[in-house]
Amino acid sequence: MSFHPIEQATARLNRSELAVPGSQPQMFQEAAESAADVIFLDLEDAVAPDEKAQARKNIIQALNEIDWGKKTMSVQINGLDTHYMYRDVVDVVEQAGERLDLIMIPKVGTAADVYAVDMMVTQIEDAKGYKKRIGFEHIIETALGMQNVAAIAGASKRNESLHFGVADYAASTRARTTVIGGVNENYSVLTDPLADGSRQIHWGDMWHNALATMVVAARANGLRPIDGPFGNFSDPDGFKAAAYRAAVLGCEGKWAIHPSQIALANEVMSPSEAEVERAKKILAAMAEAEAAGKGAVSLDGRLIDYASIRQAEVLVEKARQIAA
Repeated sequence: MSFHPIEQATARLNRSELAVPGSQPQMFQEAAESAADVIFLDLEDAVAPDEKAQARKNIIQALNEIDWGKKTMSVQINGLDTHYMYRDVVDVVEQAGERLDLIMIPKVGTAADVYAVDMMVTQIEDAKGYKKRIGFEHIIETALGMQNVAAIAGASKRNESLHFGVADYAASTRARTTVIGGVNENYSVLTDPLADGSRQIHWGDMWHNALATMVVAARANGLRPIDGPFGNFSDPDGFKAAAYRAAVLGCEGKWAIHPSQIALANEVMSPSEAEVERAKKILAAMAEAEAAGKGAVSLDGRLIDYASIRQAEVLVEKARQIAA
């Protein structure tokens, strides 16, 4: 390992993150009773300009009055390039900061954006005498943000997670697509002709590089990488396929833009019983190997070593979090 230690962000279960528009208070109670690990009450894209002031009041009232249980609560503020943002931070943190766990910052482009919000939140917390520190979630959804993702990830001790905002990222990079988080038939490989002259088409994942880049920046700074929305909420199989791709890359959660996606995200982002049992077998086998003075051992015909221990420990710890 490097001599440079990686400080891990606050540990939170973050398999599913439910988006709830602040302008739709009738949806709040259902969200509170859902199985989502994290809920973010949205003041940004899901709220029309003439509804933002009322949506802010709705969210403040909901944070103070609704029983959200043990859920992690976040509020997505408006972008730093708008005149709504400062009032979002001041009003929500001053009036409902005791129940607020996270602030979600959209369209983060530079480390200076993070610094600006950090300064405001720190001053409010100090003035109000809050004991709990509010964390930050950042949506990487522009070309500028992706270019500066490493600097953004390390810009504040409040940082907890990075989220891939695929729709705005597609618009920012001028990608030729109008879907949110799905695949595209034109992002494919055409094989050379086979013996019978036929050719096969293999679709690819056009978001792979962007998501993988964000995952590396998040993990290198001890943050949770979270995959963003999948727009077609009538396609559960497509959602699960996208979630599995993200999980394989290292993401530990995915957004749910519809209540039906919560269970799907929780399922995909939870290790299976078989995976947990195998992880426990690896830890037990390596414990025996260590006692015998060995640094590696075979298990079920496969080599396992100290890297295997770290992988197994991650799965077992995730299972422990879920059980708790």
